[in-house]
Amino acid sequence: MTRIADNRETVRAFIDALFTKGDLTAVDEYLAEDFLNHDPPFGSDTGREGMRGAAALFRGAFPDWHATPDFLVAENDMVVEHFSATGTQLGEILGAPATGRTVTLRGINIFRVREGRIVERWGRLDELGLLRQLGLAQGPG
Repeated sequence: MTRIADNRETVRAFIDALFTKGDLTAVDEYLAEDFLNHDPPFGSDTGREGMRGAAALFRGAFPDWHATPDFLVAENDMVVEHFSATGTQLGEILGAPATGRTVTLRGINIFRVREGRIVERWGRLDELGLLRQLGLAQGPG
């Protein structure tokens, strides 16, 4: 494979391991020691432990959480992922009690990969859409 294909595969494997399989050790395997999350979700830490915590938060509330990359585009050391993730809310999250309903979270992530490890992430998640589904925000959607 080419370096670009390797980078795309690294990101795909990371997302699958951490968010779909719920393997919190994926943080240690795929994220560099100096990993920096420029846009940490829901106020989590900007380092590796923030990613581990975000995954644990979602797996705790949605044990069947499944992230699907709608597409992955790679160029040089960057990989862009557009994804959809779904799960059944069986636990409390962000103050919302378990409902048993399935929710969907969509978003875009940009990862920078160096020597086979993810070193940076930028992202935009549809947090408002998720909050609406959880009954924590009002409005259409």
